[in-house]
Amino acid sequence: MKRKAGSTSGSAAGAPNGLVIVDKPEGLTSHGVVAKLRWLAGTRKVGHAGTLDPMATGVLVIGVERATRLLGHLMLTAKTYEATIRLGQDTVTDDREGEVTSSADTSAVTREAIDTGIAKLTGEIMQVPSKVSAIKIDGKRSYHRVREGEDFDIPARPTTVHSFTVHEQRAAVAEDGTPVIDLDVTVECSSGTYIRALARDLGADLGVGGHLTALRRTKVGPYGIESAHTLEQLEEKLDVLPIAEAAGAAFPRWDIDADQAKLLSNGMKLAAPGLGVDGPIAVFDPDGRFLALVEEKAGHAKPVAVFVG
Repeated sequence: MKRKAGSTSGSAAGAPNGLVIVDKPEGLTSHGVVAKLRWLAGTRKVGHAGTLDPMATGVLVIGVERATRLLGHLMLTAKTYEATIRLGQDTVTDDREGEVTSSADTSAVTREAIDTGIAKLTGEIMQVPSKVSAIKIDGKRSYHRVREGEDFDIPARPTTVHSFTVHEQRAAVAEDGTPVIDLDVTVECSSGTYIRALARDLGADLGVGGHLTALRRTKVGPYGIESAHTLEQLEEKLDVLPIAEAAGAAFPRWDIDADQAKLLSNGMKLAAPGLGVDGPIAVFDPDGRFLALVEEKAGHAKPVAVFVG
């Protein structure tokens, strides 16, 4: 593999500004993907919009250079996952990578009971994240506390599961001989939803336990798996979505005139566009240049990230 032009010490003049949509492979951490993209893009100014566990595959949105400033806003967008849930076993990590802690025969579990349990986990819910998640408890990552043998609780947090659909139900037998049920599902949810926790909580509601055996993220905001590239493909050609195109796809668009663009570039306030949008709006000048992300606040367009000047 040839190293791309540019320096890896901070920002690089020749590095691209934009997003790279990666199809993350299984077994690699999100940080590992970022490290790879730093090498390929020739800059250290690279980040991602939401972690995927090493077991998970699929869409990982990577920001390069100035596009890293979009990432915090993209992390708040809706996400879609395809997953396989195994009912009948609990694990330490709520997924197949953890040690099995309990097993229960699922022969008496009906589809009606499964659908009822899924309905309880759909809509606006309170969810307790997995203890091996990266969530911070008193400033310390939860998974670090687990590794150190600490006994602690994670408070439930509000989240929204827009849809939770079962595509296939299969009877199976676990390695210890327990009759289990595997469910292939699709989940559309808000940012901050833990699919492992949905598997755990569905199994708990049914009284048999549950964990995740496969997870693939297929969409982050407007960016779907069909536009994602494998690391091997990116080694051959670093396909970067330009920052203006990326912002236009992810956020409502507001086109302003030249006078407004000059005021915004000089740090002056603009009157709100009146779009009635709750969240960032992408602002473009008459030439189609992406200027800023703004939010409508008290009649004004309040900049949340400026990309000119």
